[in-house]
Amino acid sequence: MPMFAGIASTVIFASSTLPMLLKAHRTRDLGSYSLGHMLLANLGNLIHSLYVFSLPAGPIWALHGFYTVSTALMLVWFLRYANLPTARRRQMGVLSDAAAAPGP
Repeated sequence: MPMFAGIASTVIFASSTLPMLLKAHRTRDLGSYSLGHMLLANLGNLIHSLYVFSLPAGPIWALHGFYTVSTALMLVWFLRYANLPTARRRQMGVLSDAAAAPGP
């Protein structure tokens, strides 16, 4: 039962993060994220790896691996795209005119 719970929670947590990753990759709009958060999340994952990889292989390895890769991707994308102007994102074909239009 604990192994099933670990697998189920890993799938649920990873599924909850995928839409954020896909949207960030598609739009290149990471302006709502902070550099401090990205750096701390990556540092936390690095330190937590010392604990996780001391455990027997299992769902926790998969979950931690997913979070480590996803936070590293978000940091790379943040550093690359956070200050990218809207017009440039539109030229790259990752932002539609409707998404770039100012709100009411």
